[in-house]
Amino acid sequence: AADKINLIPQDFFAELCEQIIQHLNHKIPGVDTAELCQRIQTSGIEINVGDLAKIANIVSFLFSTAAGNNLSTEELVTTLGNAVGSLPKHAVQVIRHVWNEQGKSISVSEDARNMVTVGQFVDIKWKLGVAMSSDTCRSLKYPYVTVTLKVADPSGQITDKSFEMTIPQFKNFFRQFKEMASVLETV
Repeated sequence: AADKINLIPQDFFAELCEQIIQHLNHKIPGVDTAELCQRIQTSGIEINVGDLAKIANIVSFLFSTAAGNNLSTEELVTTLGNAVGSLPKHAVQVIRHVWNEQGKSISVSEDARNMVTVGQFVDIKWKLGVAMSSDTCRSLKYPYVTVTLKVADPSGQITDKSFEMTIPQFKNFFRQFKEMASVLETV
């Protein structure tokens, strides 16, 4: 992972670390590694989203473990130096700075550690389409709805889940959402 961290410019690595701290503080649902990866690639750096997600998981584990052990900034940096001698200098500087500024704000309660985690809804996008024709049928004119859910998994990685529905499927989907809304109004 250290060689991949070396590829990431300091400003992007700092942004990644800050998003991880915000996620650990429950201020944001997760880290959108796909969006960050796209911006890094646009700047001319070759890195794939899988590698960036691994780095995010490592840094998240590092920060949550440091918070759980109440490490000071110097203890964290010393531990990093002893455990990972090949971590790039700019990464250690960023981790030191972010931990010094925001590390103590991470609250690690026993309840949070023992809680079963599930994914968290972030956003929904939809579009209506019409299939005009296919190689086997010249005139389909078949409407469909495409839905993309943006979900943060328990580790904080944000992923998109897309699916298509026929109009009857969409009407059933909509009916179920109306039922949920009416139940929520009674709570």
